[in-house]
This record gives sequence, structure tokens and C-alpha cells, in this order.
Amino acid sequence: MAPIKETEINPEERHTMFSEFIKSIAFKRQQITKVFQKGDEVEVASQVYGFIGSYYDATILSPVGAYHYKIKYKTLLTDDESAPLEEMVSAAVIRPVPSHQDETISENGFHLHDMVDVFANDGWWFGFISGKIGEEYYVYFPTTADNIAYPRHVLRFHQEWVDGKWKYLPKIRN
Repeated sequence: MAPIKETEINPEERHTMFSEFIKSIAFKRQQITKVFQKGDEVEVASQVYGFIGSYYDATILSPVGAYHYKIKYKTLLTDDESAPLEEMVSAAVIRPVPSHQDETISENGFHLHDMVDVFANDGWWFGFISGKIGEEYYVYFPTTADNIAYPRHVLRFHQEWVDGKWKYLPKIRN
């Protein structure tokens, strides 16, 4: 796989730096800055080993006490696959659905080391652009050590919910 462009920093060091940064974000618990109501659309961060760094679309069914919610996933199903999975989750793993991204933000495509979410395996997975071949972007996922090619339409720039607002992570250019 050819990189998008060469860098002045050792590529292995840069890869490690981005991986550690993403892991630090993926393993932290969400700052509780919003109270959700029945019917709110949210994303739920997985806390299951092998799924850390992934977010799943869900709907709030009801608040339970001060720090928990009963939710229904939109893409995850029960074990027998007969219905959407419902479960109780901590407020620390819930965030609002990120704001829609303006098409002009990504009209030039993604660049090497842009932090992105990829919609795959029923959820959004957090990683960074590690290369591009043709029309496919390679995304490296530090929490699973996978490097997989995806078409542009399943990618979005990663955003973090900070102090009650959506923030894009700073772009680091070569």
C-alpha cells in the first residue's frame, strides 16, 4: 500500500503517536454534560474488549436513576436476531449523535492521518487514514490493530463531545 504522501517524521513514530492518541480517546469515559430524554437519538460507546473505539446508534427508552438509561439499538440485535437489542447503559458511555458534516468539509477527500469514523459491522469505528489506493482509503484502528480499505461514503471526520459541544479533532498535516 502506498502512503498518500511522504512525511518528514519517521512513519513508524507518527503511526505510534496517532495510535496512542486515538487509544487515549477511545478508552476514556464520556463526560456527562447532557441529560437525555425518552426518544433522544444517541450513540453508545462499546466497553467490550475488541469493540473499544466503536459507537452504535440507539434511542433512549427511559432514564433509570441519575446515571443510567435503558436504550434500544438501531443496528444491534438480540442473540436470536428477532428484535433490536435493548440494554441498560451508563450515562458515561452515551453521547448525542454527532452533527451532520458539511459536504464542503470533505469535498477534497480525506488526508493522511485524518481521524475518522468508519461505518462497518453495525457501528461507527474510530481510526485514522493510513493510506489511499484508487478511490479507497485505508483506515488503521489502533484498538484492534486492523488496517482496512473503505470507500469514502462510509467515512466521516471524527468528532468528540466536549463541554456540551461537538468538536473536530485538530488536523495534523505533514
